[in-house]
Amino acid sequence: MEKSIFYHAGCPVCLSAEHDIVNLIGVESVEIVHIGEKRNRIAEAEKAGVKSVPALLTPNGNVLHINYGASMADVKG
Repeated sequence: MEKSIFYHAGCPVCLSAEHDIVNLIGVESVEIVHIGEKRNRIAEAEKAGVKSVPALLTPNGNVLHINYGASMADVKG
């Protein structure tokens, strides 16, 4: 099974959502990407359809935007 990818920017909203996602689906089922630290992954997230973070990209390519934390424009600065 492919992993989901959880994109976040490190804010309190994002970190809270990260903990919930890991508790719900398990750390082995999700790759955590802090795009504030891994800025080279921003284009990848946008190409996948991520408009704001935190967001979960499912293995099927669906983007689930979770509790608005920051727009991608804000993250890119």
